[in-house]
Amino acid sequence: MAVRHDNIVKLVGFCYETKRTVVEHNGRYILADTVESLLCYEYMKMGSLDKHIFAPSTLDWATRFKIIKGICQGLHFLHKGMDKPMLHMDLKPDNILLDENMAPKIADFGLSRLFGTEQTRMHTLNVVGAHGYMAPEYLYRGEISTQLDIYSLGLLIIEITTGERNQRSKDDMSARNLVENVRQNWTIEHIVSKYSSLDANSLQQLKVCIEIGLECVEIDRKKRPSIEHIVNKLDGRL
Repeated sequence: MAVRHDNIVKLVGFCYETKRTVVEHNGRYILADTVESLLCYEYMKMGSLDKHIFAPSTLDWATRFKIIKGICQGLHFLHKGMDKPMLHMDLKPDNILLDENMAPKIADFGLSRLFGTEQTRMHTLNVVGAHGYMAPEYLYRGEISTQLDIYSLGLLIIEITTGERNQRSKDDMSARNLVENVRQNWTIEHIVSKYSSLDANSLQQLKVCIEIGLECVEIDRKKRPSIEHIVNKLDGRL
């Protein structure tokens, strides 16, 4: 509830209740404490992003670019705008909600973690997350850093920009098939031919977004850009 930003969904309130109920356990009925909880978020009229980005006719490029910039600004606040960095750890189209003006807001912080002020990395044996959006170092070594979010962000940017769907396969948990397909096929010639109706400025924005997306999904986390670099590049300051 303390996190307030235009691109992060507002938590309006919550309910938390513990009560004793009769449950079955090993073939016997026993009394146990059960917990019920409810989170209440602000109403987001347009629903989640995944319902909009894969149909070419539903979103024009200006709206897609606005959504990309908004997501990046929200993540910048989580990583840099708080007293302690917060890692979202579950960025995917389902967890980006859209308001009536198609402004994006990052939602679902169920897997999120707070870092210490000087902390940059941690490790876990309990690797959980969405198929197709996990950074390789997290998936195989349980390594957690802000670059984990950057990897997922890169896949989000690629999906929004190209309209290509991440298949979320158990055999491709880091979406390398999608990445290689975009790397090979989304050349400047392909962009110009596919979006011939766009002006030069919009084509440049599209090209920059693909470049950023591919930079974010480098296997080596140290080669991925920081969120500041991404925001500056989208704003044309680099």
